[in-house]
Amino acid sequence: MPPRERDRPHHTRFLIRSELFHLPTDPRTDARSRVSTTRSRVSTHPTPDTQPCKDFSTSTNPLASRLTTAWRECGDCSNVKRVGHAGTLDPAATGVLPIAIGSATRLLQFLQSDKAYRATIRFGLVTATDDLEGEVLHQAAVPTLDRTAVEALIPQFLGSIAQIPPRYSAIQVQGKRLYDLARSGVEVEVPIRTVRIDAIDIQAWHPGDFPELEVDIACGAGTYIRSIARDLGDLLGTGGTLAALIRTRSSGFDLADSLTLEELSDRVAQNLWHPISPDAILNHLPIVTLETETAKRWCQGQKIGCSHDMGVCRVADQEGRLLGIAKAIATENGWLLRQQVVLSSIEQSQS
Repeated sequence: MPPRERDRPHHTRFLIRSELFHLPTDPRTDARSRVSTTRSRVSTHPTPDTQPCKDFSTSTNPLASRLTTAWRECGDCSNVKRVGHAGTLDPAATGVLPIAIGSATRLLQFLQSDKAYRATIRFGLVTATDDLEGEVLHQAAVPTLDRTAVEALIPQFLGSIAQIPPRYSAIQVQGKRLYDLARSGVEVEVPIRTVRIDAIDIQAWHPGDFPELEVDIACGAGTYIRSIARDLGDLLGTGGTLAALIRTRSSGFDLADSLTLEELSDRVAQNLWHPISPDAILNHLPIVTLETETAKRWCQGQKIGCSHDMGVCRVADQEGRLLGIAKAIATENGWLLRQQVVLSSIEQSQS
């Protein structure tokens, strides 16, 4: 008999930052069966047309059936049409998914790229999708496998490593998504990518015919946890697949600070919901404070100088209001603050 699937968690937590943006979800399942971004914190300010910036918020979701629903509910709660998220989740995964509303979508590209997961890897099983959602390709009990053998291989996955993404993933090859090619039966070479894995900490070992390993993984953007499960099983010679996945941190947001859709709805109904300030999320970027007249000129797209290379930075007025994001550019006459995102004019920010 096939191994019995462990009960999956029933909530996914999401975090929202100031502006909105849309990212493609993995359409291995249709929109109705994907993980939904729940409404986390919605801005209580006016609409983006009259407000310099919306805020971020956190929320939680159940399994892969509520992503589209959550987007819609987020928009309804905040009375805006534009809602987006900062990073996709696999259809069967749960966890933190940053959501932005209104003009804040334009800020999501500047969020931190850190991610963390709690993953359960099952050995003795190989599937087409490298998780429990796909067709079983190989299955054989491995009751003698122990934690020591697995733990000895963990260091090979740390640092900057080459990784082959799952065949069922959103990566494009020859102008098409890998999952589309896989569903069509088209065989292509999956491109190898370099990813960064900062830590893999073992949390639990569950022995049995199909033993399972629970690990906490901290990594950079673009890392596929399904690939780690598959490759670890390959090295052991047992096969391995991802049995469960919770994203515990994303773009500076933690699971513990997130809200479920139900919690969000209750807070909004009681007028207790408040969004997260963009500065609270973007504080990893240096900040440049401009005097009033200079700030007006910068918001109008004029050239404004700076003393040194600030890299990508926040631009604020003297009252501390975020005006946008700039990037320091070297010119013959020194450094300039080139506009990357302008959230509003200085007059709007003072209204």
